[in-house]
Amino acid sequence: MTTRPPTDARPLRVLRYVWRTPLLLWHALIGLPVVMLLIALGRGGPLSHAAVRWFARNLLWIFGMRLQRVGTPLAGGTLFVANHVSWIDIMLLDSQHMMGFIAKSEIRAWPLLGWVVAQAETIFLQRGNGDSLGLVMTEMAQRLRDGRAVAAFPEGGTRDGEALGPFHARIFAAAVEAAAPVQPVALCYGPQCNAQAVIAFAPGEHFVGNLLRLLGEPVRQVRVCFLTPIEPDAHSGRRGIAQTARSQIEQAMAQA
Repeated sequence: MTTRPPTDARPLRVLRYVWRTPLLLWHALIGLPVVMLLIALGRGGPLSHAAVRWFARNLLWIFGMRLQRVGTPLAGGTLFVANHVSWIDIMLLDSQHMMGFIAKSEIRAWPLLGWVVAQAETIFLQRGNGDSLGLVMTEMAQRLRDGRAVAAFPEGGTRDGEALGPFHARIFAAAVEAAAPVQPVALCYGPQCNAQAVIAFAPGEHFVGNLLRLLGEPVRQVRVCFLTPIEPDAHSGRRGIAQTARSQIEQAMAQA
């Protein structure tokens, strides 16, 4: 689907680090305490949600991400599902709409972002733990019934950006159980999605290494495409919804 563009000249990367590093430090040392205060004052309401969106949007701007939204996220209890290549994906979705993510429990320990993600109503999953998955699915269904948005990456983990992986159908069971709509979201980095592999984790690359590498990347357009919602029904079931959601995202990325 994508190829990794050639690395740009080293002097330009150095200049970006010189410019962006102080901004990132300011965002972490000044912006984050402000966000923490607003979240505490908001008590999970609109003020808290606005603070999370502000933090995410400014962080993306520091990393050279220039956002363009296509379509409109559904209000209320909706399961949002998106393609997944990096931690940046979470920030992209958080910048547009408040939604509680299904995320691996290791994210709690990530510097800076771990706390923010935890405050954004994230549901943490312990991988390989069947009991944890069952509790997560129960919590997802309840939130959807309560009219709260939930987000998941049905590929089951980050990909290398070269191709869209298969969508696991089980994650859609909560939407079927709660009779909640599913809205696919295509995340496209660069023109024609040609920078997916750049944003993705390189082989053996961990969170901090990926963060530092992306901090030196050129400014690029990022599209967040909210696609046609899928209404659950007895005929399609979770497998049919998974196939339809994947097809929509794949088509949107191909047409970007």
